[in-house]
This record gives sequence, structure tokens and C-alpha cells, in this order.
Amino acid sequence: MAKAYLEITLQVEAANRANAAGVYNKYKAPFLETIKGALSKELLAHTDNVQVLHGFDSVINAQEYLLSRLFNDDVVVALRPYLTGQPDVKIYEVV
Repeated sequence: MAKAYLEITLQVEAANRANAAGVYNKYKAPFLETIKGALSKELLAHTDNVQVLHGFDSVINAQEYLLSRLFNDDVVVALRPYLTGQPDVKIYEVV
């Protein structure tokens, strides 16, 4: 069971949502297979935005993912062309 969640809210126009979903799909398996403490990753679509919800075994591992090469050199770079604003990043601890 997840003990922490990393929620990243992205502003993506409707025309670019399929491309953003492609980035999600491309990096889901590497996230789950290589990131310490990664338990789950879900893509949530809303009419106003898109959220990626990452489940972790600890807050520390969620924080460390934000510093990882996979996140910064791959995911962020791949998503950049589709974003219309700055991502909103939050980490939640399950209590």
C-alpha cells in the first residue's frame, strides 16, 4: 500500500492531451521498474487539466524521484512542448 503520493497537475490543451498521454505511457514502465519505492502511476484527465498520480512507499522516495534523471532529463523534457503553464507539484503523506 502506498504511504505517499506525488501529484503533478499539468495544464495541457485538449489538442495536446494525446501527446501528453503518450509521454505518460512511454515512461510508466521505466518509472515502476527503476525508481526506488515506486508502487503505482496513474493518469487522471479532467476538463481543466491532467494529473499524474504516483504512489510511493515513502515521502523521501517521492522527493528523490523529483531529483532523478528519469524525471528531469526524460519526462520533463518530453512533456515541455505540450504544457501551457507551470506544473503544480505536491507530495502527500498517507496518515
